[in-house]
Amino acid sequence: MRRISSLKIFSLFPTVLSAEPLIASTSCWSIFISFSLSWILCWMFCRLTSALSASRSFLLQLRLCHDLCVHPQTSDYTMYPFSTQNGKDFQNLLSVYLDAAFFPCLREQDFWQEGWRLENENPTDPNSPLVFKGVVFNEMKGAFSDNERVYAQHLQNKLYPDHTYSVVSGGEPLAIPDLTWEQLKQFHATHYHPSNARFFTYGDLPLEQHLKQIEEEALSKFERINPNTEVPPQPHWSSPREDHVTCSPDALAPDPARQNTLCVSYLLGDITDTFEGFTLSLLSSLMISGPNSPFYKALIEPNIGTDFSSVVGTKEASFSIGLQGMAEEDTERVKQIISQTINDIIESGFEEERIDALLHKIEIQMKHQSTNFGLSLASYIASSWNHDGDPVELLQINDSVAKFKQTLKENPRFLQDKVKHYFKENTHRLTLSMSPDEVYLEKQAKAEEEKLQKKIHALSDSDKKDIYEKGLELLAAQSKTQDASCLPALKVSDIEPTIPVTPVQISTAVGVPVQYCEQPTNGLVYFRAMCSLNTLPEDLRLYVPLFCSVVTKMGCGGLDYRQQSQQMELRTGGMSVSTQVVPDSTQLDMYEQGVLLSSSCLERNLPHMFHLWSDIFNNPHFDEVERLRVLVMMSAQELANGISYSGHMYAMTRAGRHLTPAGDLNETLGGMEQVKFMKRVAELSDLSQVIRTLVRIKKHLLNPDNMRCAINTTPQKMSDTAAQLESFMKDVADNRKERKPVRSNIIEEQNFQPCQMKTFFQLPFPVHFISESIRTVPFSHHDNASVTHLGGATALCDVMKGKFLNGLFEHTFSEKWIEQCVVDFVFLSRTSLRDPNSVQTLSAFRRGVDWAKSGQFTQQDIDEAKLSVFSAVDSPVAPADKGMGRFLSGVTDEMKQNHRERLFAVTHQSLVEVAERYLGVGQRTCGVAILGPENEAFKKIPHGS
Repeated sequence: MRRISSLKIFSLFPTVLSAEPLIASTSCWSIFISFSLSWILCWMFCRLTSALSASRSFLLQLRLCHDLCVHPQTSDYTMYPFSTQNGKDFQNLLSVYLDAAFFPCLREQDFWQEGWRLENENPTDPNSPLVFKGVVFNEMKGAFSDNERVYAQHLQNKLYPDHTYSVVSGGEPLAIPDLTWEQLKQFHATHYHPSNARFFTYGDLPLEQHLKQIEEEALSKFERINPNTEVPPQPHWSSPREDHVTCSPDALAPDPARQNTLCVSYLLGDITDTFEGFTLSLLSSLMISGPNSPFYKALIEPNIGTDFSSVVGTKEASFSIGLQGMAEEDTERVKQIISQTINDIIESGFEEERIDALLHKIEIQMKHQSTNFGLSLASYIASSWNHDGDPVELLQINDSVAKFKQTLKENPRFLQDKVKHYFKENTHRLTLSMSPDEVYLEKQAKAEEEKLQKKIHALSDSDKKDIYEKGLELLAAQSKTQDASCLPALKVSDIEPTIPVTPVQISTAVGVPVQYCEQPTNGLVYFRAMCSLNTLPEDLRLYVPLFCSVVTKMGCGGLDYRQQSQQMELRTGGMSVSTQVVPDSTQLDMYEQGVLLSSSCLERNLPHMFHLWSDIFNNPHFDEVERLRVLVMMSAQELANGISYSGHMYAMTRAGRHLTPAGDLNETLGGMEQVKFMKRVAELSDLSQVIRTLVRIKKHLLNPDNMRCAINTTPQKMSDTAAQLESFMKDVADNRKERKPVRSNIIEEQNFQPCQMKTFFQLPFPVHFISESIRTVPFSHHDNASVTHLGGATALCDVMKGKFLNGLFEHTFSEKWIEQCVVDFVFLSRTSLRDPNSVQTLSAFRRGVDWAKSGQFTQQDIDEAKLSVFSAVDSPVAPADKGMGRFLSGVTDEMKQNHRERLFAVTHQSLVEVAERYLGVGQRTCGVAILGPENEAFKKIPHGS
């Protein structure tokens, strides 16, 4: 057999990119396999090979408990990335993924389950109506319930109308039922082939072993083919085009009368030209990023719309600029503003300081070390490499920066010339508008019903009988317990028994507690400060997230908001403020509440960073009403847009509201209550009361008496950093009030009474987001290792997920996935994302509890769950985040080690006992929340059933 030649593999070792050790040098190895794709079966096949379809060597459904994922990153390739810190685990995962990607069985039954099928609504009743089912079918219906996704998809399809980008890579929901099993198998044979694949590895394992394993387990089994997946250039238009689409009205829009979107998109150059792509990326940021950008000034600040609209990306780069949340009558005005702004840029160019700030941001990004550094590099090079760009050239960012600086020096109008060429003189320009249609959902439902009836009318009685029998076969297959013994896996004994210790030093600065943690931060300093909310009056709590959002964006000291933004970009890696609710590790009804200040900077900019914080503490500007209005509208729009992406998380937050005081506060600060509150604030015509409230909050929060700080930096820089922090604390000491007794950081709500509660939010989605949360035990409780998880899944949770719920939910009810986790140490939460069968799902949740109480799981099941637990618990921590668990939650290394030992000690008996003790009817206190379309059946479910 002729061997595959010209294998495309790219391997990086940490020392290649930095003189200092990066996070991956702590033995974190990553790989991705990417396939160039050009058809709409991409997402369906991704589902079938991700973890749910048998492969040649592993004849069972692959359910892996590791840090991995499978997903189509763009419209033209699929990535299979994973990472692990264990060498044996790496080899195991590589074997499984090579087999799943190149040798899947692709049984017809898998296609029915994961793709689509006609099936009786009740598979056991042949007289129940036939309906569409399938994981991908329901997932794509859910995806297209999001107006931003709908708009972005139309934008791409219409800007690139002549080849692969003109179709929906994940599958247009009503086109999915036209796909066949035979098409799927043919698609795999030509696209999921080594001749069409690229491999990327990162870490300090020897490359030779990777190559040997890939060759022996995959490549040697194939002959070279021509997959014919090259994407041709999009023919350029001779004149601009306009188009219009419709969407569903948004019940949570900040202004119901302003729900239109308009965007002007330009087809640019080929992304394989590295320097041109780098230049266009910088140009895009200069044009739209931040309050100093021309388009922000022209489109956002006049309050014509609430935020910028979508952008898209493919083989040929594109640039899109426009507005969402605008009134229909402003359409022509927005078009004129976009055209005029481009003319102004060509005339005036960009301030040198803004270009310097952008290059500074690149320097920060190159030095910042994250735990997924290798996978981030893979994602960065994937698009260009997929189209035969040079991946090495892409990673030589310093060369691109140097060339950019030299080109700009030789031609000061370099960027203006690019704007003229790509925007002013570009005839491949699409203006796409979108407006709400009150009967949009009805039209979608009608089209689906017509599609269904057309399919049904074509069936004979024999076909219907066959569908019923296949439904029973699928049901039976889903009920079978699969033998996982053929999967290569770690053993529990392979796991390190102890955790690595993170040394920290505790000191004070002007009386404020400070934690110092020396780490190899690659020339960066990381600063955090926790400011307590304990003195804040109850009536101000709802405003705290808004305060956090705007306090670094309104101006401070002698700087207006534009100058502040410019200085933050020039001197820091970002400055942010966020809410924090930290449950106590020993008591369910105790917690800490506060806001977290976070920032980073290059070592040379440390005085500048602390000076900016000093100005924010001493003199924040809250009196710019129009600036505040812009930020309020943007925040409200972002929250409304986020529900379709994170509806399951909103459901989980709501479900926990009545279980603990911390859960109640989480809903107030980050749940649906906050979404509705921000909508009300956005509708206010007079924001003077809001401004007064923000000033009051500042007096309580930005107060050194209520603070503690943390610093992570290199040993060489720690002394200087401590001195700069001391100076900062002296600068803000004027904010101190006369010392008087204040409550301790930990709050105990003695009058809180947990109760059963179910909540339903009716939203314009075709599918539901569901969560059930059960009150259990805190982190330090001896039962916690069996019920809850900190930084990872729990044994009981994972046993239920892996052995009962996954099989039941993903197959029987055709959901995308079921996720189980514990929030705030104390909830066992089960969530369902984009679910068409909400009541059945809740019933299955409860049957899962009965299953756990019955003890119908084996020691192998428990061991697999433990591997999943430790995969999360032992996930790598970046130098910037070392010691942050202790700083934020008070959980020390000793406490973590004790918890680890309890995790190792979990047994079959302890799992059954905690299921009986905390999860049984009459024993548990639970909350349920559903977001989605109207559901009468949900109203009939009794509380706590």
